[in-house]
Amino acid sequence: MKKLFLIIGAPGSGKTTDAELIAKQNDKITHYSTGDMLRAEVASASTLGLEINNYITKGLIVPIKIAIETIVNAIKNAPTEVIIIDGYPRSMEQLHTLDEYLKNDSSLELCSVIEVHVSEETARERVLGRCRGADDNNEVFDNRMKVYTEPLAEIEAFYSDKNILKVISGEGTIEEIVCEMQSFVSSKI
Repeated sequence: MKKLFLIIGAPGSGKTTDAELIAKQNDKITHYSTGDMLRAEVASASTLGLEINNYITKGLIVPIKIAIETIVNAIKNAPTEVIIIDGYPRSMEQLHTLDEYLKNDSSLELCSVIEVHVSEETARERVLGRCRGADDNNEVFDNRMKVYTEPLAEIEAFYSDKNILKVISGEGTIEEIVCEMQSFVSSKI
């Protein structure tokens, strides 16, 4: 049975970097970032990539069908039994769609949803400081932050009720955050 960990957090919370480092330090873990997977599709200039680009350049959520297709393909093709996906779910629709998928697939267990919590000030400084692309500006950041925070309480409540939500502070050093997250993941596998 494959074990799935989801990492959520505000733009700039460090969730992708944390997950990448955990996967690099453990060859039994595969990491996928929904943002990176979607950006790679955009970079390929495929029809799907052009469609995705229309959403992410505005800071909007990519439609559920595209996101789920991307995630399910990643899980099925993962070379390891433990998979970390960051940046998902970002809406209650995404959450419920994944939850339905998991109910119908006994080969996959959602072990935990890890929320990397940072202040909006920290998130803004990190995003605007990295300048990774055209979507790293104040206007898009504000929209991405709004899109992230609007459903957050419901997402937290849903996973808290299932007793699988773990909140980790993203305000410390990368080493501290990764160490805490890696210890937690290890305790679940």
